[in-house]
Amino acid sequence: MKFITFNRNFNLAALATFILIFVVTACSPNPESDFTSNIRPLEEVYTNGAPQITDITASDATLLFDSNRPLACSVIYGESTSYGMISVDQDMGGGAHTDHHPILSGLEPDTEYHYRVQGTAADGTLYISEDMTFRTPAQEDRETNLASLEAGASVISVSSNFGGVTNEETWGANSAIDGSRATAWSSDGDGNDAFIEISLAQLARLEAAEVWTRTMSNNTAQIFSFTLTTDSGEVLGPFTIDDAEQSYRFEVDVDANSLRLDVVDSSGGNTGLIEFSAYGTPVE
Repeated sequence: MKFITFNRNFNLAALATFILIFVVTACSPNPESDFTSNIRPLEEVYTNGAPQITDITASDATLLFDSNRPLACSVIYGESTSYGMISVDQDMGGGAHTDHHPILSGLEPDTEYHYRVQGTAADGTLYISEDMTFRTPAQEDRETNLASLEAGASVISVSSNFGGVTNEETWGANSAIDGSRATAWSSDGDGNDAFIEISLAQLARLEAAEVWTRTMSNNTAQIFSFTLTTDSGEVLGPFTIDDAEQSYRFEVDVDANSLRLDVVDSSGGNTGLIEFSAYGTPVE
């Protein structure tokens, strides 16, 4: 048997190609056949045009792409065509689907990035895009999210976490306040009974809250409306969320040490949040 070794400069794109060649050749009933016949340009499965990079910030971005056949989609990206980072669709159900929205995280401000989208169909066909580029904006000063882990907030109560994981694990409640849209808190099928309660680092006079609901490719898990309850028992809302494409800001005027979000209406299933934020001024 001949062994193949890679030096440390071997790049991700080359490795992915090697694995594809190895798997297709090893599993094919006719190893002498041309494996490249299963590699096609991504444009063959465009529904609404080429993939688009949207919601670009200094640290992350979202890729949006609709395909005309179900694909298991990924995007490789980096500061050169050697790439080096990879992101996949955030769908706990896994498998292939037609609406794709992987999050490209770990970005640096004011930097040009190369990216390539690739998707695999159930028949083994691999669709690959051309290399494309986008640029992140310069770092901007932002409001302090008083409900974030970074600001000293913590989750003190949650209806459940998907799979019974802890708050710190994937799909755990801390993912709703970690400042990353590449992660999300998911309840374990709580639907309209889902809730999360967050303790702020100290008493604050709150002026606004931002909520970004999660959703799934089968159109479940999306929150349509919710209430906020302070530690003093004051109930705010209900507030309505238009969709799951972004966070929505709601103006409030209340003093609070903690906030509890309760789902009022949803599409059921594993409801949860991509991000929860609260803005205002700490009370000394």
